[in-house]
Amino acid sequence: MGIKIYNSFSRQKEEFTPLERGRVKMYVCGITAYDRCHIGHARSAVVFDAVVRHLKHRGYHVYFIRNFTDIDDKIINRAKKEGIDTVTLATREIANFYEDMDALGVLRADVEPKATEHIPAIIALIETLIAKGNAYEADGDVYFSVRSFPSYGALSRRNLDEMRAGARVRPGEKKRDPLDFALWKASKPGEPAWESPWGPGRPGWHIECSAMSMKYLGPTLDIHGGGLDLIFPHHENERAQSEAATGKTFVRYWMHNGFVTIKGDKMSKSLGNFITIQEILEEHPPEVLRLFLLSKHYRSPLDYSPEALKETTAALDRCYNALNEAVHLSARTVKKHRPLSPELQEAVKTLKDLPEKFDQAMDDDFNTAQALGHIFDAVRALNRLNQQASKRPSALLSRPMEEGCKALINTAKVLGILQEEPGEYLRRRNLQILDAAGLKEEDILKEIERRNQARMKKDWEAADRIRANLLEKGIRLKDSPEGTTWSASI
Repeated sequence: MGIKIYNSFSRQKEEFTPLERGRVKMYVCGITAYDRCHIGHARSAVVFDAVVRHLKHRGYHVYFIRNFTDIDDKIINRAKKEGIDTVTLATREIANFYEDMDALGVLRADVEPKATEHIPAIIALIETLIAKGNAYEADGDVYFSVRSFPSYGALSRRNLDEMRAGARVRPGEKKRDPLDFALWKASKPGEPAWESPWGPGRPGWHIECSAMSMKYLGPTLDIHGGGLDLIFPHHENERAQSEAATGKTFVRYWMHNGFVTIKGDKMSKSLGNFITIQEILEEHPPEVLRLFLLSKHYRSPLDYSPEALKETTAALDRCYNALNEAVHLSARTVKKHRPLSPELQEAVKTLKDLPEKFDQAMDDDFNTAQALGHIFDAVRALNRLNQQASKRPSALLSRPMEEGCKALINTAKVLGILQEEPGEYLRRRNLQILDAAGLKEEDILKEIERRNQARMKKDWEAADRIRANLLEKGIRLKDSPEGTTWSASI
């Protein structure tokens, strides 16, 4: 069984066969650099990062391109509002994008082109479309003739006549048909402009992606990804202009991730429920947000809420707690060889089967939700081994626990999670929780020492009282042959 991908064009899962054996040419639409990235941007970036990671994990060489739109109406309007030039604004927001993506563990693309750095390629593509009769110039603007491309609407399942009924020509536009879209826009006073055969102007939004993707990947891409909102008009227009220019299939597999909602409502600035990555990361570890974004299948809608992130935080803490405990327990030198019960044998099997089950889930249209389910099953299995090892240590447990930890970490790496040293992660989390509760670690350590003194004196009542007082504050103590450790409850 190979990898299967749900193709938005055919509306069904298809066996993945790249154009070149073992090599994947992949393009994902990046941000328009005019504002801080929001959680919708985060979902698309993390989803396709997981896709790239899994393809590499399965042995493919992935050549991955993600662009930046660094000139368009939104950028021009925001720059005017802030009293800065478009280059300064775009440069700032691209830097902010990298800050957010680096925090989320999103790998850099092989090439990350900017529209303004590819004006010659864009102009050349427009000239080809004009020469082939698919585009026309009108007083400095250039438009793509939608009706010159017979299969327009096939990707978005839209009917041309129905679209035309609701289409209109905006003031200042000189389209021959309301459905036509701009490839080149004549400059207005005070706007950035580049010289072209049609006079000074700038590229339209859609043409830049066709020009840049085909420059680096050729006329046919294996995978083109983006958010569900890009199917129409952006990807529909990309497909039309690219195939009209080359006469070849532009994309073999179209992939689109679902929307992010906020407590059931569509995320929108007008509704006041717009939330940036920066705002989320001020309150939650980046890995929590990454885990949350992968918790549903990429094509499904994902509902954001503080409660959902709290649950995700607890799940991630349980994973790191299990790994941390297993590392310490398996390191004990124990010569006893107690036989494993059927329940523990099943736990060992669950850990052993994790890599294969994980790959099967991810091979089936990158089902991260199911893949995470297998990881959480393995964490529960590891915890069963931990519980047995803490009560009745056995040499027969040590190796399965060590191998289980390795399987968990290596498998989770494909999703970009559980890659921190468990003890360091938990220490930082504990300190974060303490800080939020207004407590200090030194105070807890003093209480632990007081309790140790009470236990040495066999003052069990005092020792229990100290434990209970700490527990009321959300601090749990755990005694082991190596001493007493503490952890904070969420």
